[in-house]
Amino acid sequence: MNAKLKWLREKMKMLDMQGMIVTNPVNIRYLTGIVAEGILLITRKENIFLTDGRYVEEVNSILTIDDEIIVHQFQDFSKEEYENFFLFCENVGFEEDYVTYSQYKQYMHQYKVNNLQETEKAIEKQRMIKDEEEIEKITKACEITDECFSHLLKFIKVGQTEKEIAFEIQKFFQMHGAEGNSFDSIVASGSNSSKPHAVPTDRKIDLGDPITLDFGCVYKGYCSDMTRTIFVGYVPEEIKPVYDLVLKNQLQTLKELKDGANIKVISRMVENDFKLHGYDLVHSLGHGVGLDIHEYPYLHGKNDSFLKEKMVVTDEPGIYIPGKFGVRIEDTVLITKSGCINLTKSDKNYIVVEGK
Repeated sequence: MNAKLKWLREKMKMLDMQGMIVTNPVNIRYLTGIVAEGILLITRKENIFLTDGRYVEEVNSILTIDDEIIVHQFQDFSKEEYENFFLFCENVGFEEDYVTYSQYKQYMHQYKVNNLQETEKAIEKQRMIKDEEEIEKITKACEITDECFSHLLKFIKVGQTEKEIAFEIQKFFQMHGAEGNSFDSIVASGSNSSKPHAVPTDRKIDLGDPITLDFGCVYKGYCSDMTRTIFVGYVPEEIKPVYDLVLKNQLQTLKELKDGANIKVISRMVENDFKLHGYDLVHSLGHGVGLDIHEYPYLHGKNDSFLKEKMVVTDEPGIYIPGKFGVRIEDTVLITKSGCINLTKSDKNYIVVEGK
């Protein structure tokens, strides 16, 4: 049987579940490789993927006999047959973070489930630990992102707009082996860089501008995430102390990221150093990266849990001074037994583009 489905069935036993309804398309892709619309039913004896006629051929081309997944169209079953899927199942799991209340009621009615039980984010937590194939895909996504950054350093000119740069990022990814952006790129210049989640505008790049570039791509389903703050023409003196402080903490965090490290301790280390200098860390220090751009674990001062080998997370401290400027530096890294491997390798020292 598919190794991930085999794991899921063992986990279900531990949670006293006799069945599960998986509807989150990201979780379905993780478990089966299927990217088509549909629902995955884990019943007592079978794994069933329900879809419609548009996707049957595509799904069957992905699955193998070893997957042990039966593909059916929704219309293949009568109302009574739907009610029999979870016959003799006392508890059936559902994804409490994804299913709406309306869907919850629908599943109770459609499948005549005795008790729909929260899965306690079991699949999402399992996704935190990457296998070798996943790591290879994320690594490739990061390589493409580094290549895009190198291209941008030659592309960015005075007079261009943030929107033009954001479009160039999208175009580069699509032309260099990626499926597209892993999220809407942030291109924030001048005072716009003080907004952590700024949306690209028609503001034109000028000499002396800091530009925060936060972007990533998707490669075979897996994401990358990187941020660099660069400068046009020269580095303004007032920004240097802030940049140095952010870079110091970003590099120090890289030294602390390893198997067994406490997330709360690492995050508080950065928060406290920022406060000593009169600044706040207004967002999480980092987050997991995989099939989703933001997934478990989340690195912040309230998460008293531990990093584990083969997690992929970001390290992204930032300081933002409203109305003036902001600085964020971010890498995607792989957690190992003895430390971490930086998957995004672009330079992080002062980067100045001529802009001419």
